[in-house]
Amino acid sequence: MESEEYKFYDLIFCKIREEDFSCLYSERESRPNSPVNSMVCSILLQYRNNWTFSELRKNIKFNLLTKTALGLGDLDEVPFSEATLFNFMKRLSDHEILTGINLLEKVFDQLTDTQLKELKIRTNIQRTDSFQAASNIRKYSRLQFLVEILHRVYRGLSEEDRLHYGDIFSEYVKKTSGEYVYHLKPEETPIKLSEMVPIFKRVKEEILPGYGMSDTIRIFNRVYAEHFILDGEGIKLREEGWKSSFLLSPDDEDATFRKKRNTEYRGQVVNLVETCNPENEINLLTDVGVYPNNVDDSRILSQRIDNLKLKTPDLEELHGDGGYPSQKSDKQLEEQGVRIIQTAIRRKPTKWIQPEIHKGEDGVYTVSCPVQKAEAKMSNKRYVAEFAENICESCPFSSQCKIQKGKGVRRYYFRETKYLMQIRHRAIDELPESRRTLRSNVEGTVAEFSRKMVKGKLKQRGRFKASVFAYCSAIVINFGRIFRYLREVSPEMAAN
Repeated sequence: MESEEYKFYDLIFCKIREEDFSCLYSERESRPNSPVNSMVCSILLQYRNNWTFSELRKNIKFNLLTKTALGLGDLDEVPFSEATLFNFMKRLSDHEILTGINLLEKVFDQLTDTQLKELKIRTNIQRTDSFQAASNIRKYSRLQFLVEILHRVYRGLSEEDRLHYGDIFSEYVKKTSGEYVYHLKPEETPIKLSEMVPIFKRVKEEILPGYGMSDTIRIFNRVYAEHFILDGEGIKLREEGWKSSFLLSPDDEDATFRKKRNTEYRGQVVNLVETCNPENEINLLTDVGVYPNNVDDSRILSQRIDNLKLKTPDLEELHGDGGYPSQKSDKQLEEQGVRIIQTAIRRKPTKWIQPEIHKGEDGVYTVSCPVQKAEAKMSNKRYVAEFAENICESCPFSSQCKIQKGKGVRRYYFRETKYLMQIRHRAIDELPESRRTLRSNVEGTVAEFSRKMVKGKLKQRGRFKASVFAYCSAIVINFGRIFRYLREVSPEMAAN
């Protein structure tokens, strides 16, 4: 059998469409000074092997297996310089900012589509989960954060302004922000915080107007708007109305805050979807998305279901935990013909008997309780089912029934969202026993991503780099599964 690196060259390197990256370069007669597939695959190898950029460059120069993976036939050949790779990454970032399209996601989608077809993997049943990808940023106290912002502003001032406004900054820039707060007594912190109000006001009104817009000034303006509010003709510190989207660090403008199960997270959330049909001999990731970590799973599903259905049109069954369903996603899933299997239902126990709602092939709703059934009809903006009162009066469950009393009848009102919620709650019980626990193995996939982080933190900062981590990790995880499958199940195929 061929080496893993040769199969990487065969299955990944040779399948990358360089024309997808033509938008990064001039339309005039020119060319990139390094092959795009070499740079993309180098990034993939870096994530697969958990290399630093220095280690990546060393392996490209001296590791024959790495040269094989990159299709290099000459021992002395190096496909690009380190600066070229960094410039390529910057072009990818700028393109995403400009268009909202991450070209590495496009590579993932294109490779996965080919792999699913060649391996004949069934995509009608899939599972989804998300995990926190914390940014590699410091956890600041409020005072330390404001002092750090003053540090950043001071560094950007001219020598003349540093001398002129020394009275504002002198106390704070002699030490790092961490050293400054370390030497304060607890009772001094509120006093020092209040002293920040006139200082930030002076910086905003006296100093910054003389400077153009820069990253530092943009960050200062954001902090000023988030931490201070108008108070008559002056300003004061904001004491309430905090949002999880407020800036957490000047080094990562995209990181958001979330507290989950008494644990605080600062960064992004990665959502993934993979196939899980029991008849598949191998399962692959089919969709990966990166979002601010204060976005609920149900919103992520609502935003990704249309694209997921487009990529895997035969999707019929999606397994997820209790965080994914919502009224909006229920409606979208029904329109797409996808049934969500919820493994942890977010509902409180109730002593009331809940009538069951069913929908026939003709689109007519019927409502049934333990003793009778009624057809529902549209009434204004709701559906109503009328039950015979004489049967209701003799029902042994009448004390637990919430059906409303009327003149000679009892009525049950509901909307379509109620029906969709009920079929979601019933879905897992209607499955064969063997398919009720399909979601659980997605935790192993999450672990494959998590092993590439350090204590739950990425090595990088920012949403774009978190996206690079997610898409590159997904590509190499899929490759690893395919390589092991070919090696163990079909060694003859692996050698061809």
